[in-house]
Amino acid sequence: MAQLHEEGKPVNRPQRNSVFALMAFALLGLVFAAFSSYDFIAHLDRQVHSITCSYIPGLGSADVHGTSGCHAVLMSPYSSVFRTLTWGGIPIALPALAVFAFLFFRALDLWLRQVEQDRRETRFLVLATLLPVAVSAIYVYVSYTLIGVVCKLCVGIYVASLGVFVCALLVNAGSAAEPSEGSPPKYGLYLGEGVAFVAVPLLLYLALKPGYAIAPGDCGQLASPEDKYKVRLALHQAHGGVPALELLDPLCPACKSFSDRLEASGLIEQLDLEAVLFPLDKECNWMVGESLHPGACGVSEALLCAGDQLPQVLKWAFDNQEHLRQVAAEDNARIYEEIKKRFPKLANCVGKPDVKTRLNRSLRWAVANSLPVLTPQLYVNNQKLCDEDTDLGLEYALSRMLDQ
Repeated sequence: MAQLHEEGKPVNRPQRNSVFALMAFALLGLVFAAFSSYDFIAHLDRQVHSITCSYIPGLGSADVHGTSGCHAVLMSPYSSVFRTLTWGGIPIALPALAVFAFLFFRALDLWLRQVEQDRRETRFLVLATLLPVAVSAIYVYVSYTLIGVVCKLCVGIYVASLGVFVCALLVNAGSAAEPSEGSPPKYGLYLGEGVAFVAVPLLLYLALKPGYAIAPGDCGQLASPEDKYKVRLALHQAHGGVPALELLDPLCPACKSFSDRLEASGLIEQLDLEAVLFPLDKECNWMVGESLHPGACGVSEALLCAGDQLPQVLKWAFDNQEHLRQVAAEDNARIYEEIKKRFPKLANCVGKPDVKTRLNRSLRWAVANSLPVLTPQLYVNNQKLCDEDTDLGLEYALSRMLDQ
């Protein structure tokens, strides 16, 4: 039976079902966006936290090692906007949460009224659902082509975005009510509601999130920056750029992620960036008791031998980190076979005493500067970028260092 109301025509059952489905998809998107926002905000205390990465938020096991696609997306430069204006930026998931809450509110309003709606109102609902669909399409492209991973929480948001759009189309198609004579459209009211739904959580986030009280140099500086033994490698040269130095392990996943974030930020164009190799591999590094990144010593030798091929060797190492670590874990000698197969010109250099001595000097340079056994590390004008700012806070912290 149709639901009756004292004003207007009774709503038909299919349209009422479509409104209910829209509410369900909006609530689903709200839940996924809420978990994603929480994980982002939790990291703003400058500590390391486990994150949610499940198609059923709250029930799947948390990612405590940072190996999931959700962690890769969270730490990517695309997880938030306005990163140079506020520390960490504004997480994309937060306005997404607000938009889904607004769509749930509008659908609930339709549900409670239980009458056929002015088609202008349902048409606005369709237009409102286009926003999460458009943003989801952009982030599907970013995830697959720029980051190269799948984030399960993101997939949940994509599905919810498509769901609310399809349901809004069905609600609009089922709306046959003609506008009342003389009744103006309420587009301004609905738009104002939407802006308020987004603005309030954003303002609360900016007001309550931790501030940034770290001055350049507070996290340390190089004691003996001179390159006496010529162990530094030129990663990027900018005309008149600020001198910068990265402590690098070529098979370190965090180093690859940091390199990607630095490249995407655009700030690398202001740096004359060099690298000192610091492989966390016991085959050459006496400071580690076990190899965190097996094969890193051999690949570091390849970088020292590379010469003009340095960019290609480093990209190859970054793109094949997991494979190279696995090969070296089974038999460390095989890492040299992999290098020679891919770069035949390096065959007469890698594994030889001269390059091993040079790599040893690179490690001793790190000792002379009392550097922690950690990669990556970045020093700008000999002042250290805080380790906590190599991920979410990179753009804000590094731009401040460059300004000063």
